[in-house]
Amino acid sequence: MDLPDDLIALERAAEEQRAKLDGLDGAEYEAQLRAWREASAAALAAIADHAAANGQSRYDVEMAVKLAVRHAEDDPAG
Repeated sequence: MDLPDDLIALERAAEEQRAKLDGLDGAEYEAQLRAWREASAAALAAIADHAAANGQSRYDVEMAVKLAVRHAEDDPAG
């Protein structure tokens, strides 16, 4: 599946925010959790828009994007 760079960038940004949760607690954790949720929501919205515009399954596009980001050599989640 051919994926636009902007979808990869948004998912990567969400994964980077998720990775920052490690070791946090209390108010810092809650603030970072909100940042991750916002980044994830932006990525999912862009994925849904892309899928709808191209007549593709949102699920298939989402899984392809996640696979591309999480299995890259520079996985933001480590």
